[in-house]
Amino acid sequence: MRASAWRSAIVASAAALVLAACGGGEVPRGDDGGDGVLNLGYVLPETGPLAAFGPAQIESVRLAVEDINDAGGVLTQPIPEVVGADEGGTARSAAQAADRVLSLGVDAVIGASSSEASLSVVDSVTGAGVLQCSGSNTASALRDHPDSGLYFRTAPDDTLQAKVLSKLVTEDDNERVGIVARGDDYGTGLLDATSKELKAAGAGVVLGETYEPGTKDFDRLARQLRDADVDAVVLASFDEGAALLRAMIGAGVGPQQVDVYGADGLRRAELASEVSPDDPGVLAGMKGTAPAVADDEYAERLRKFAPDLVDLQYGAQVFDCVTVVALAAQAAQTDDPIVFAAEVGRVTTGGEKCGSFAECKRLLDQGTDIDYDGVSGPLDFVERGEPGKATYAVYGFDPSGALRTERTEQASTSN
Repeated sequence: MRASAWRSAIVASAAALVLAACGGGEVPRGDDGGDGVLNLGYVLPETGPLAAFGPAQIESVRLAVEDINDAGGVLTQPIPEVVGADEGGTARSAAQAADRVLSLGVDAVIGASSSEASLSVVDSVTGAGVLQCSGSNTASALRDHPDSGLYFRTAPDDTLQAKVLSKLVTEDDNERVGIVARGDDYGTGLLDATSKELKAAGAGVVLGETYEPGTKDFDRLARQLRDADVDAVVLASFDEGAALLRAMIGAGVGPQQVDVYGADGLRRAELASEVSPDDPGVLAGMKGTAPAVADDEYAERLRKFAPDLVDLQYGAQVFDCVTVVALAAQAAQTDDPIVFAAEVGRVTTGGEKCGSFAECKRLLDQGTDIDYDGVSGPLDFVERGEPGKATYAVYGFDPSGALRTERTEQASTSN
């Protein structure tokens, strides 16, 4: 489908959804669906299993808005203070947070952070005719979820992460791999995709197990890994991963005995001290993958903007969410999400390259098509509203338990 046809289809389907939700009446906005001011809200974690990632995402929203307003705002108006709510650690808390933000009349919601949370709120957000953009949803379950063209993500689908993760495992000559994952859309999706990639590369997946989110006792799973005689273990976990790693170490299948790999949910600077406060070196040699920050200058700016931040994970992708939403509204010349959602794909592909809101806005003001390359890397949105390529950091833990980025790897839908 050509880009122009795709945009028209998005507008038509989104408008139809909102009209249906309103009983066939008018879309509940102004004459053009907007009031001239782009209002943003966020649903991001302040508590729950992803609380460690929340501060960087929230501060990235604020930094992006500051950049946008310093460049003259959107439609000549500054973006007002962003309203937000804590997605918490359950689908119910995320849904309540989304309802609070929607009640304030926002045009776009940034978040939620976890894929499970977004699956619990996407229908209410897009059903209200509001655009949603997440910087950290990676579950493949969101790829084809019906959203009438109003849901987007700057985080790449985990089918891309699985390519990089499986390459990391197989280049270390591992043949008997065990995979343990959260029993939610994120974990099961990454388990399935990574298993597929590993098998295609000739590695044997001898164990693939899930556990319920909220699990605290992992002794049984650790024994299963030991009894399966694995030479490598892949983990798709969030904050409970520290307890899982402790159990693995106790069963003799920790990073000192077998190769252990984590995904994005375990890329945390505090992980080693959470596993063993007295001996953080027990994670030495553990590796993993996570979407990267492609722009070192952005990382420095964010740390200066919010000096207390520990982890920057997914901050860059959230920054790009805000910037893309603002550029789409500027390109469409309206804050009506039913209209400007159609511009999201256009401002990230096929035009003149630009790397900031200010630079891109100048080009738009000149009537130039733009291709925003974000601080998380080239976005190049594909038709379903997500990056078609991504940059991943390969991370590791050194003998002191410190988190290090060892290199970056590229993945795309075409490789």
